[in-house]
Amino acid sequence: MKTIINQIFDEERALYGSRDVEAVRCRFDGPADGESAFKECRNIRAKECFFNLRYPFWHDKGLKISKSEMTELCRAALWYSEDIEITDTKMHGIKALRECANVRVSGCDIRSPEFGWSVRGITMADSSAEGEYFMLRSDHLTFDRVTLKGKYSFQYITDSVFTNCRFDTKDAFWHARNVLVKDSVITGEYLAWYCENVTFENCVITGTQPLCYCKGLKLVNCRMVNCDLAFEKSDVEADIASSVVSIKNPHRGTIKVKSVSELIMDDQDAQGQVLIG
Repeated sequence: MKTIINQIFDEERALYGSRDVEAVRCRFDGPADGESAFKECRNIRAKECFFNLRYPFWHDKGLKISKSEMTELCRAALWYSEDIEITDTKMHGIKALRECANVRVSGCDIRSPEFGWSVRGITMADSSAEGEYFMLRSDHLTFDRVTLKGKYSFQYITDSVFTNCRFDTKDAFWHARNVLVKDSVITGEYLAWYCENVTFENCVITGTQPLCYCKGLKLVNCRMVNCDLAFEKSDVEADIASSVVSIKNPHRGTIKVKSVSELIMDDQDAQGQVLIG
């Protein structure tokens, strides 16, 4: 493997088509303002590097990025790439990960609107994220100890598992399918509308009008805080270890709850049972 140390690159496609290259403490920055530094590359390692230019990793295979920084100007950093490992790195540019496959992220600080669209297989651990439309239309996500702040997260995702996470996010998990969320805290409005085969286990759920228009929804030993107008039009099996402000017109299934301040059943098609106590 060829090693490049302490160099500065600012030209267009500076290392285009490279194979078996390790960049250490390099800067991708400068007046030439060139794009696509590592486009169409294979087996690339970037360690302690600084990325301040656009589109550095497109159409790559075999990337290891560690202890590096991608600034706000490093937009659309990774697209159409696969077999990626990113550790201890700041990812602060918009659209930082899209149309990628087989991605592992750990110890990272992500501030990136429209992050992770259409990713096929991503494992994320011990990381924090901030941004809108996080992980839109992605599949096979495995998250552990991840914190997130931002609107419209995890929409249209499939076949995913989340454990020990904290999400502060409005309109999360809309149209999600085949998802398990365990031992996590989800704060936000309008949680998981139109989802299918989604299970929340040992979770704390906070916010107005959660879990409406769902199919195959399950709640196992969850607590709900300040949740009103919950479960409208949903097919649900729920075991709730707390009170709920209000439940409205569950379509089918059984909801077991400690208490409910208001039960609204004014739709003739609402056949769900609510068992209190």
